[in-house]
Amino acid sequence: MAQHVAQPTATTPVVPAKLPLKAIAPWAIFFGVLMLVLLYFVGAEQGATSVFSGADVHEWVHDARHLLGFPCH
Repeated sequence: MAQHVAQPTATTPVVPAKLPLKAIAPWAIFFGVLMLVLLYFVGAEQGATSVFSGADVHEWVHDARHLLGFPCH
């Protein structure tokens, strides 16, 4: 039975592609603003600072508010 031995071959190093900052910046800003809006609705959408009247938004995010440590009672 013949045995095959792996021979080392010369390989070129893998170079990761460079992603320019100008391509990332709009997405980073978009997701940053989205996270701030979500943080507002979970953390401060009630009482005097509420954007929407009533307690609907408060009730929708009530469990998330407790999970993240925001007081609401």
